[in-house]
Amino acid sequence: MLATAMTMSAAIGLSSAVRADEKPQYGGTLQVATVNRALNVLTWDPADWNWKINHDTGQFYEQLFAADLSKAKRNGGKYPFYADAWVPSDAVRGELAESWEMKENPLRIEVKLRKGIMFPEKPGVMASRELVADDVVFSYTHIDKSPKKIATYFDYIEKVEAIDKHTVVFKLKSYNAEWDYRFGWGYYSGIFPKEVVEAGANNWKNLNGSGPFLLTDHVQGNQNTYSKNPIYWDKEKIGGEEFKLPFVDKVIYRNIKDEATVTTALRTGKLDIAELVRWTDMEELKKSVPQLKWSKWLSMNGQFVAMRVDTKPFDDIRVRRALNLAVNKQEIVKAYYNGHAELFSYPQHPDYDGYYEPLDAMPASVKELFTYNPDKAKKLLAEAGVPKGFSFKVQVCTCQPDHLDLLPLIGAYLEQVGVKIEIQPMEYGAFLSAMTSKTNAAGYMMNNGHTNPTTTIRKSFVTGQTWNPSQYADPAFDKKMEAAYQERDESKRKTALKEMTVEILDKAPYIWLPTPYLYTAWWPWVKNYAGELRAGAVRPGPIYARIWIDQEMKKKMGF
Repeated sequence: MLATAMTMSAAIGLSSAVRADEKPQYGGTLQVATVNRALNVLTWDPADWNWKINHDTGQFYEQLFAADLSKAKRNGGKYPFYADAWVPSDAVRGELAESWEMKENPLRIEVKLRKGIMFPEKPGVMASRELVADDVVFSYTHIDKSPKKIATYFDYIEKVEAIDKHTVVFKLKSYNAEWDYRFGWGYYSGIFPKEVVEAGANNWKNLNGSGPFLLTDHVQGNQNTYSKNPIYWDKEKIGGEEFKLPFVDKVIYRNIKDEATVTTALRTGKLDIAELVRWTDMEELKKSVPQLKWSKWLSMNGQFVAMRVDTKPFDDIRVRRALNLAVNKQEIVKAYYNGHAELFSYPQHPDYDGYYEPLDAMPASVKELFTYNPDKAKKLLAEAGVPKGFSFKVQVCTCQPDHLDLLPLIGAYLEQVGVKIEIQPMEYGAFLSAMTSKTNAAGYMMNNGHTNPTTTIRKSFVTGQTWNPSQYADPAFDKKMEAAYQERDESKRKTALKEMTVEILDKAPYIWLPTPYLYTAWWPWVKNYAGELRAGAVRPGPIYARIWIDQEMKKKMGF
């Protein structure tokens, strides 16, 4: 996160490490099975506060800030840009923002917008016009006033106002370490015109933004089609020459739930990119289609079975620790994932430099939770007053094939210490609603995005937060989180968050599970790409805008 008061200016062009003799090609369609290919569009209206909104609207709703893709590993930088919602402080660039500055007395952030960025004409909705500061204020207000807003999310902001046509001021009640993420490049930071809301922001036919693509077709459960915005403003610098973006004519998101269908579509060239391939399919595809290019990445979703700490017997920490000891996590890594997983990668992700500490650096009480010890599990259950065990319901999403396979294995481990589970598969809408309405069962298996080093702790373990399936609540812990957000010194914030991470691991509100490795595959005709997945919070739009298709290579390969 950005923690220093400084003016930041962002160059429009992003460098690209491609061969000197390669020049971008315009045209063609990019077919993608995205990371979220199994999930349909859940909403088009940002006021619904759904986490997936950026994934579906991020092609046409731009934000104040975005990831600086010139710092990607493929360009000689140090970032893979696959994190779900973490842009390191030295890898943030202005998108709609030309520059920004934090000022004191009163504490505020002044954002200067780029001039001349246009919303295209949308017949029946709006005429083409310039994006201005009032649009930023309107977008913020539209979601801030929503009854679905995440509690405390914007509490640090006193007021947002446009002081002139191209300047927006965010007046702050207090410093917040996530200020740039929350209103600049986060899940709920898209900038949209009021005309769209007036026409109906949840009707895809009304949507219109300043981004590189326009939504031109949508078939629920099938695909989204994004077509080139002919008046898009941004450019890409390649080999010292600037090129107008985007390169492809269309991007198509394919909704495909079945994994076998994904591998078939990729193998036959009907997909250019498959962003999420499990290790089992990866091994087969590498043999049958050796031409494919690959990237390997550690999932940015922590896996766990949440135990409601407000429900007996999970209000007893001995029970929660016992269930962790009863599950052979090392065996899951070796036998279930065939080694394609890490034992310990949540709630902090290993990519969070300075925030993550490996398991061998943890105290013995935390290390114990990742060690298989059914005898001690039985002893703890007896001490907690349930020597004969108990049974409880575990809800799981049908959208997660991995979880549907893994949960029965976990149940088999638990049965060895007398604990039985009743598995309740649920469709995603009902599954998500159970958590957000706090009516989820005593057991709730999910994977939850790490997001970033602060949010990973806040959203899951602070009292009353939406993404808190264990219903964990500790006023003292809440105060530590509040203090961490107000700490401007990132080194001190890192120390505080490391201590809080140890504390929450030790309290074991979850059965902590291994984190799998995942794979992204693409054909070699996909250029200016190396597996990058996110340029903000679950937002791939800026990445797709910079990809081009080598049409001649594609034809030579028989497609």
